[in-house]
Amino acid sequence: MKDSMTYSEARTLFDAWLKTEYLRHHSRETEVIMRALARHLNRDETLWGITGLLHDLDLDDLGEDLSLHGRRTLEILREAGYEIPEMFQAILAHVEGMEGVSQTRTSDFDYILAGAENITGIITAYVILRPDKKIEGVNVKSVLKKFRSPAFAAKVNREYILDAAEHAGMELSDFVQLSIDAMKSIAGETGM
Repeated sequence: MKDSMTYSEARTLFDAWLKTEYLRHHSRETEVIMRALARHLNRDETLWGITGLLHDLDLDDLGEDLSLHGRRTLEILREAGYEIPEMFQAILAHVEGMEGVSQTRTSDFDYILAGAENITGIITAYVILRPDKKIEGVNVKSVLKKFRSPAFAAKVNREYILDAAEHAGMELSDFVQLSIDAMKSIAGETGM
């Protein structure tokens, strides 16, 4: 078993397992946010980015039955010959609270992955409301206003985002700005 993965290897897995456009965009957005946060915190940008890219690798495979979400991703990665403890812990911990998941968040990495993947939901939902449906021109103040409205993007876990900002040692507004900027960097790819 390999205890690390190259970006090229991660992209091969990503392309093989994730086919739904929304999931591909969400995973890439989570990746670039995780990379930006790793740079900000002086952490392993490759590990954090790949973990963001692959955190939902199993969702197309699982369909409507999310009872194995996270655990199925680890099976896929193990079948491909990988055993990367820090990555596996974060992937399992990002689904903390789901049925059958006993893994809890313990590290900054765990908390930040859960928050990074959730902030994509708030930002994407806000962009969809804009007349031009583009991320260019999106500002923190507007996103935070929607963040404070529980009915907006109701499935997004705001607590995870707040926890991530705290574990990153950032104000929420700075966390949101970093996330917007990261998502802008791949707007051509995601159509935003």
